[in-house]
Amino acid sequence: MTAPATPDALRAELVDLSHELGRPDRDWTILAEGNSSLRSGPDSFLVKASGAWMSRVVADDFVEVSLPTMLELIDSPTAGDAEVSSYFSSVAETAPGGRRPSVESLLHAVCLDLPGVTAVGHTHPTAVNSLLCSPHAASLVDGSLFPDQIVVLGTAPLLIPYVDPGLKLAQVARQLLAERSVPRAIYLQNHGMFALGSSAAEVVQITQMAVKVAKVILGSLPASGPTYMDPVEVARIDTRPDELLRRQALAES
Repeated sequence: MTAPATPDALRAELVDLSHELGRPDRDWTILAEGNSSLRSGPDSFLVKASGAWMSRVVADDFVEVSLPTMLELIDSPTAGDAEVSSYFSSVAETAPGGRRPSVESLLHAVCLDLPGVTAVGHTHPTAVNSLLCSPHAASLVDGSLFPDQIVVLGTAPLLIPYVDPGLKLAQVARQLLAERSVPRAIYLQNHGMFALGSSAAEVVQITQMAVKVAKVILGSLPASGPTYMDPVEVARIDTRPDELLRRQALAES
């Protein structure tokens, strides 16, 4: 039996994930954009503190929050910004340097409560946002373009129309996710994307593939737009035993 990761090891893993997502050459985040999270226990997770740069984060730039408390705030019909701020202030009282969680940690909580999701990365890739900030945002979820997209991103990405980031966005996402299968990618119109993985490595792979898909769609627009694969062929790739093994191997790499 594998021993549980130590708190220091989890923070180190998050630092590595954040640096990968924040690499300047990838153009997925700039300045203090984006955030990352990792389950740290049955009822808790670590998430990037507000204002920290993904490309520069250190171990103390992550704060640990209570998953049940976050979900209680999201599910409450009376909670608002004041209640969220109060909880975030209580977290800061014991966090390194008095750091507060990112406001996007509420959506991280929603994602980490889903089956099989233990790591989450939120980025604003220029290629993805070029579509999300255009009339072609739905092209990211209208179908599959090539087999590797299906293996890495699955067949059920979610597009959420623009919602004020924070509590309201988390509430809308939680409602939509309760009615469907777990996506690997969530696209937020006029905002960015969330990658939902079973590992930090899978989060990076999902983001990489989402960026490639966006670039392919952008490249196809001058040629009358994308041509999606037949749904029968998509379902075949999504369930082929060899592709399932490849998906598992990628997630574990």
